[in-house]
Amino acid sequence: MAANQNNSTPASLADREAEFVLQKVQPALLGLMDGSVSTLAPLFATAGLTHNSHSAFFVGLAASVGAGISMGLSEALSDDGAVTGRGNPLTRGIITGVATTLGGMLHTLPFLILLLPLALHLAYGVVVVELLAIAYIRYRYMKTPLAQTVLQVIVGGGIVFGIGILLGKIGAG
Repeated sequence: MAANQNNSTPASLADREAEFVLQKVQPALLGLMDGSVSTLAPLFATAGLTHNSHSAFFVGLAASVGAGISMGLSEALSDDGAVTGRGNPLTRGIITGVATTLGGMLHTLPFLILLLPLALHLAYGVVVVELLAIAYIRYRYMKTPLAQTVLQVIVGGGIVFGIGILLGKIGAG
């Protein structure tokens, strides 16, 4: 992708942008989406089950870091980039792992506040901002229609969020 077959002419601006999206944006988006969504259920289930911000924070931290390591390794080991043009596997793995951890930690950080109702309300707001940011990145770089991507991301995130809340209530009795 970086240059023509004979490597004698530089890549066009469109080729460089496509390469950037494929090798940097796509792994980061994958990580943000996974980190943001996959950590919702354990985090909010723990908050509902324990009624303890401290416990919820550490479950969110563990879920975020664990998911980041898992996703980073998965992306790094998925292919060497030679056939797909997806770039250096180590770079993709690092981008995906860091983005996954970040995506999970953003809505976990409010649970550093010991007052659970306040922590929950802040975390709800962070989740909405995360999901809208993911939708915007998909719109901007993946050329997905904005209304479609907002709907997909909000519905998907909402389902996982709802499951976490429901399981926390069931577990708490």
